[in-house]
Amino acid sequence: MAVDDGYAAGMPVMQRGQHALVTGAGSGIGRAIALALAAEGVRVTLVGRDAAKLGAVAVEAGGEAAVVAADLATEEGIATVAEAAGPILHLLVHSAGRHVRGPVGSLSLAEWQQLDAINLHAPMRLTAACLGRLQAAGGQIVVVNSTVVLHAAPNVAAYAAGKQALKAATDALRQEVNASGVRVISVYPGRTDTPMQTGILAAEGRVASAGGLMRPADVALMVVAALKLPATAEVTDIVMRAMRPV
Repeated sequence: MAVDDGYAAGMPVMQRGQHALVTGAGSGIGRAIALALAAEGVRVTLVGRDAAKLGAVAVEAGGEAAVVAADLATEEGIATVAEAAGPILHLLVHSAGRHVRGPVGSLSLAEWQQLDAINLHAPMRLTAACLGRLQAAGGQIVVVNSTVVLHAAPNVAAYAAGKQALKAATDALRQEVNASGVRVISVYPGRTDTPMQTGILAAEGRVASAGGLMRPADVALMVVAALKLPATAEVTDIVMRAMRPV
């Protein structure tokens, strides 16, 4: 009996020649996902605040990646990036993020707002700005979250709360857009060898044990596998951690 492999025209399966927009692409998981997509023949637009870092990643990606330096915590930044996405967009990857550490009582309103602006509002606002193009292309959305939503810890209340809200917003988004052929993937990485994690460990007064951190490339490998899944199915959540956690 013949099996429908799901690769019908217009269905949300990652293919060569598609266009991806990746935020937080200057380092860490965002960089790794951007490079993995470029290796698959996807045309990548790299988004971040540091043009020099993005330029270096573009060279690693083969020199064909576009670079957009913008602050996604602002409406101007969102508008700039949305315009740079172009008329056709197949893949939108949200990997930009910020971390603040401190007891609940020590955090100012401004600190909460600055954290939520990039960790929660930016991915949802940018998705809204690009949604029509993603729906027209039968596209896919990847939201890089954190395992902090599974087990919050002391001194990360603001970060954990924003990530919990991001999970809820992403889950709701999935229900809204699935009917139009758009897939939405939430990724929950544990501690990963990134510049952000280096700062977190230093603040905790800890050093990662051998094998205690995942590689960003590990996360990218799983994301690409989910994006390449035939259109007959959808991966909704990817939870990952190091084999020997810190």
